[in-house]
Parts: sequence; C-alpha cells; structure tokens
Amino acid sequence: MSRIVEVRPFMVNFEQGTGGADAARYGGRGNMMIVRIRTDDGLEGFGEGTLPHKTRAVAGAVEDFAEYLVGQDDTLIERHWQVLYRNSFQRGGVILMTAQSAIDQALWDIAGKRFGVPVWRLMGGAVRDRILLYTHPGGASRDELVDRTHQRIEEGYRAFKTGIPGTAEWISDRKKVQETYENIAAVRDAVGDDMKVMVDAHGKQTPTVAIEIANALEPLDLLFFEEPVPPRNVDAMLLVSAATNVPLATGERMYNRWDFRTTIESQAVAVLQPDLGHAGGISETRRIAAAAETYFMGIAPHNPRGPGVTLASLHIAACTPNFIIQESSIPIGGDALWDEMLVEPLVVEDGYVGLPQAPGIGIRFDESIAERYPFQGRDTGHPVLADGSVGDW
Repeated sequence: MSRIVEVRPFMVNFEQGTGGADAARYGGRGNMMIVRIRTDDGLEGFGEGTLPHKTRAVAGAVEDFAEYLVGQDDTLIERHWQVLYRNSFQRGGVILMTAQSAIDQALWDIAGKRFGVPVWRLMGGAVRDRILLYTHPGGASRDELVDRTHQRIEEGYRAFKTGIPGTAEWISDRKKVQETYENIAAVRDAVGDDMKVMVDAHGKQTPTVAIEIANALEPLDLLFFEEPVPPRNVDAMLLVSAATNVPLATGERMYNRWDFRTTIESQAVAVLQPDLGHAGGISETRRIAAAAETYFMGIAPHNPRGPGVTLASLHIAACTPNFIIQESSIPIGGDALWDEMLVEPLVVEDGYVGLPQAPGIGIRFDESIAERYPFQGRDTGHPVLADGSVGDW
C-alpha cells in the first residue's frame, strides 16, 4: 500500500508565461495555483486550483488539508473527498472547494499514472471519440470582435462565446440590448449558420433586463445564454426561462452538488457549467453531471484557467454522456508555460480536440516553474458604475 508523503501548493504568475493581447483568453489571469502530491513509491500527481485574487487563501487551505492527507493511502480518493469536505463544521465555499478540487485532481492523476492509463479510462472509458471546444474571440470593438472571430476560425475553432459590454441598468436598458444584439449579430454573420455561438451575461442583469436581452438574441440561434442573472436565485432564473426560448446555462459559481441541487430539480436551465477547479474536482463534477443527466440537462464545464483544469475537464468530457461542449483557453501557436506543463500537445482541429492519452491527467510541473514565474500580488480593483457604486464583472 502506498502512502502520501507530501502535499504542496505552488503559486505561479500566469501572465508572465502568457504574453500579448490574448493573455486573458488563454488563462493569463494573474496567479495560478498548482498542487503536487507525492507518494512513498515515487509517484507524483498534479492538480490546478486557480482562483483569481485569492491564490494565497487557496494555498493556505491546501496546507491545512495536508495535515490530514500526509500518511494516508493515496488510492482512497472518495474517502479523502468525504473527509476534506466534512471534517470541518464549516463546509464548502469557493476557497475550500478550490483547494479540494486541486487535491482531487492530483489524486486521480496519481491513480492514472499507477495503472498507466488516462483518467477517463478509470471511469468506464470514453463515450465519444473527440471533444467539441469553444473559445472567446475577445475584442474592444465590434470590428475587432469580428476580426478576432475570423482568427479563431483559422486556429481551428468552430464555436465562440462573447459577452455583454459593460453593466446593464437594473430595470430596463434598451441601449444595452441593442448594442449586445448588434455585436452578436456581427459574430453570427462572420461565422455563418453552421457554427455555434454563445453569450455570457456574467450574472450582471436583473430578470427584466435579462429577458429583454434573451428575446432580442433569440433569432441568432444561440447554443446557450450563460448566467443571465446572478447564481443561486432559482426563482429569478425561472422567470427568465419562462419568458424566452433561448437555452439558459449557469453553474460556474456553484461549488458542489448541493449548490447545484435546486437548479437541477427546478429544471431552470438547459445547461450546467461546473468548473473542475472549483466544484470539487473530477469526483464531484462526475456526480453533478450524472444528476443533471436524470433531468435531461447537458453540461458544458466552465474553464478560463490553465493546463490543469483544462486537461481535467477533457477527461470528464471524454466519459460523460450528457457533455455538450468544453470552454477552451488552449493557446494556439505555442506558449512557454503551457508547453512546459503539457505532457502531450493539444491540437484543435475542425472545432475538436482529441481524447487525452497520457497516463493520469496529462500535466507535469517542475517546482522551478514557480521560481521562474513567481507569485505577484494582484490589483483588487473592481467595476465602478457611473454614480460611483460597485458594478459586476
């Protein structure tokens, strides 16, 4: 029986390894946190728990969890999940669940390496031959948005998501509705009828404004309209769902199956978006997806992060029947940090990426990376509205 001998978090400044204007799209969002778990028989597992602006808090939670994990049998993944979630009177929340997610990924990584197979093979095998991706064109203007969409097509993508500019007013915002429609219509014109288009509202709207926007966008044939209202208010989401035919999606700010339960049971959305880096890792995302399947909901895992969450998400996509599409921040054309952390390159072709084939999850990490890309404190700035009040991202 093998035992865990080390659980160590590493903080890495991602933006140093992802240069240029596309840094945000490729996961260059400040600091990344990687967990390394070592066993007494020489195996190493890695998991990513990146949480912008809260890197040190997540690393501290990993160190707290390490007090239990060191000395334990590394193969007891589910037992360790239960202990980490339940051994404190205070459960869940984004800090603890992000730390737990990274640890869970690392334990599955060790399991795959121990048997010499990719993680999806340990979960019953693949249900598909390739994985559909979408990405973010970005752009500060409509013309730039369209131009970048064409660039993404050249890179191999066939599905695209963009957002609503700025923060909408609370009651009615016809100007914002029109601006959003014109932006998305320009993307639809650029990609044609056969490619997929999504819109992320970032939960910035009240139901009344969200309904206005959704109904305006309905003729553009969206795959889904993401976070039209803030998360966890199921009644608000149901108001939007009842007033539009556009499929709705939510879930990136829900952190375990209990957070998702009422949204699933109410059938408030068509698509759930658990994040492998926040929602309890591979183990818990698998359970969330299974619960969603019983209500005929699809999953499209959230992922604006680095190589660890990206690869972990692909393993879930490979073996999950109700998977729809995977958010992608894979750098096209090479990136120093990604190239160093990927065991095998990820190639986007005709909108898809192949199934991961490396044993475990498929990432590697040398602690010198943390030395070469050291943690840097981040500006805690936030959106500000015209009257000086706090806005939403």
